Amino acid sequence: MTALGLAQHDVPVTVIEQEPALTTDLRAGSFHPPTLEALAALGVTERFLKIGIRVPRWQIRDRRTGVVAEFDLGLIGDVTPYPYRFHCEQFKLTPILLERLRAYPHATVRFSTSFTSLRQTDDGVVASVSTAEGRDEISAAYLVGADGGRSAVRKAIAVDFPGYTWPERFLVAGTRVDLAEYGFTPNAYIADPVEFSAIFKMPYDGPGGLWRVLFPTDANVPEEQVVAPEHVEQLLQGLVPRPEPYDVIHIGTYRVHQRVAATFRAGRVLLAGDAAHVNNPVGGLGMNGGIHDAANLYERLARVWRGEADDAELDRYSRQRRQAQLDYVQQQTIRNKKQLEERDPAQRRRNLDELKRTAETPALARAFLRNATLINSVEAAAQVA
Repeated sequence: MTALGLAQHDVPVTVIEQEPALTTDLRAGSFHPPTLEALAALGVTERFLKIGIRVPRWQIRDRRTGVVAEFDLGLIGDVTPYPYRFHCEQFKLTPILLERLRAYPHATVRFSTSFTSLRQTDDGVVASVSTAEGRDEISAAYLVGADGGRSAVRKAIAVDFPGYTWPERFLVAGTRVDLAEYGFTPNAYIADPVEFSAIFKMPYDGPGGLWRVLFPTDANVPEEQVVAPEHVEQLLQGLVPRPEPYDVIHIGTYRVHQRVAATFRAGRVLLAGDAAHVNNPVGGLGMNGGIHDAANLYERLARVWRGEADDAELDRYSRQRRQAQLDYVQQQTIRNKKQLEERDPAQRRRNLDELKRTAETPALARAFLRNATLINSVEAAAQVA
């Protein structure tokens, strides 16, 4: 997305990707209103909306008693043209971005090209890369590291990545069983002191779609036991009992971290997305925050490249997006997870009662939704000098 934004501003850009082609990653797939607005600025949203699911309402449930609160994003329809969550896997967005990027003659995409190191000069950056043909160097005015949580670019510029790793291993199971028949909205969070869950309906063949269900699992249990079909079936039956077995077509696991880079800029090198920050998936905020990084960065970087602004603009990018992470995404995802897994019965009851009261009070629900959709995050970041 950063590359496309730069290309549309007539900035020559080269993207390197170590994989031989675009990857299929089933983790991220929930897009919030300001994210759709950012994509619309690149001419992407209308096409993207044709291949996913609009989710105007979502639930918070108690595993034992059922629905606690249901939120309607129509309450914020006056502040966004997209008053819903949009469910579609990230791997279905990247081909759209790539197709648009390739339309620009000053944009180059190099697959099967791995970043290995960099050196900065007074007027640029030289990236060393590895390809099937051997080693090569790419010279540029600036380098953006958007290369994930294990970012080689972040390590090359020796930027700290403080934070912690959650003790659980998260399991995601994709089933074609239509959970709407059991009263679930296409997005739902289920509170439980032992085994909380999150549910996301994704587009798939057939009207029932694909329902992705997330569970925390013990990281000390061997991987093969966690992903064993009988264990996955047990988890799903424990959440929604049914006489027939679940039709499961995907199983995956991953570890989850809460970390924010000490800075998003070191000279002519900038960080964005998971290279700059990672968080737990409760609330679906990680990918969205990364896209907001890109939207903030490409316009500033284009102005600097054209000589219309000095590079203090890039320091402002780092401050704004880092603050958005610390004040909103990190705090909110940590709070979301802790509320779902709260073990103290009294505190658990207070949490759920407060969520119920919030959902039933329009002014409170509206304020809650502005936070939950990252509208407040984007607006607050823009005020950071």
